[in-house]
Amino acid sequence: MAVNRLGMVVHQARPTAVAAARTARAWAAAHGISCFELDVWRGDQPRRSAQEESAAAGHPDLIVTFGGDGTFLRGARLAARNGAAALGVNVGRVGFLTEIRVDQVEDALNAVHEGRATIEERMLLTLRASRPLEMPEGMEALLRYGRGPVPPPPKVRPGCAPEEAGWGIPLDVNAVNDVVFEKLARDRQAGLGVYVSAQLLASYSADAIIVATPTGSTAYSFAAGGPVVSPYLDAVVFTPVAPHIAFDRTVVAAVDEPVAVRVLPTSGQVAVSLDGQLRGVLNPGDWVAAYRAPVRLRLVRLAPTQFYHRLRDRFRLADSPAADAAPPFYRPSAPIPPDLAHLRFPPVPDEPPEPAPESRPGPDGRR
Repeated sequence: MAVNRLGMVVHQARPTAVAAARTARAWAAAHGISCFELDVWRGDQPRRSAQEESAAAGHPDLIVTFGGDGTFLRGARLAARNGAAALGVNVGRVGFLTEIRVDQVEDALNAVHEGRATIEERMLLTLRASRPLEMPEGMEALLRYGRGPVPPPPKVRPGCAPEEAGWGIPLDVNAVNDVVFEKLARDRQAGLGVYVSAQLLASYSADAIIVATPTGSTAYSFAAGGPVVSPYLDAVVFTPVAPHIAFDRTVVAAVDEPVAVRVLPTSGQVAVSLDGQLRGVLNPGDWVAAYRAPVRLRLVRLAPTQFYHRLRDRFRLADSPAADAAPPFYRPSAPIPPDLAHLRFPPVPDEPPEPAPESRPGPDGRR
């Protein structure tokens, strides 16, 4: 894809990210491409919605993030809302979602601009709610302590009726990783009824309920004991956090099975967060349904994605001191047999270099 307008989301507190963004800005100038920085907080001004940010930048077709996974999530939501591609530059500690290092910025931009990169699509979540999400008075000031302003509560999706015969209000918002419903007060559990395809599955008294995408299965849901789900699969994953119930397992629902969470009458208030950012508070009787969004995230990949390779490296799964070292691939170099041709395999790994012949000691004992 040829890049016509470049957007950047930069973690300003990290000098490495700022320096890498300067490299991207210089590349854009050398190619005559307009370049804009997105999601910038100035003074006490409130943050803008994803649509407002994209419009202010002239709707870029590529958004590059400079930071960790949190910065990437900010840029990815902007990209998905605008149909742009997203590329993550990792200057964080984990970098599970980001694609390249800071020393690869110029080469990566050239690859995208010259059509040598590929686009990988990921499922997102969107929401319907019994009422518009709102932030209680004073919550903004509490959340801003030591941080920038929080995003505004999501608006009603454009072109949709505010409420459609009890089906709820469609919200103009997407989540890349997860939607989390968690107790607002430390001393009071959240009472939550979970419905799958409009049928009650369970009533929980818990710290939280996580509704995640396959991409988000390696984030908060994983930390709460949920499974790793391949990002090539479309599914809705929900995981209870510290539930007071014997059934404390994750449920993986089909992509056409929406998961709704209702705040029960005996519950305290419940906070709703998208990708780790608080977007509203629910009262008893309120409900929110999460389901596959009509848009998808378009990720820039410079090479075929090796999800399990990345999973192994980020979580150090091959470092067990109790196990022998295992070869990183089992991939014969021979052609794939016809009955396996429809399956996904990594490319044939490069042949390792031949070891140097061991020299023999000379008469004086030296090699």
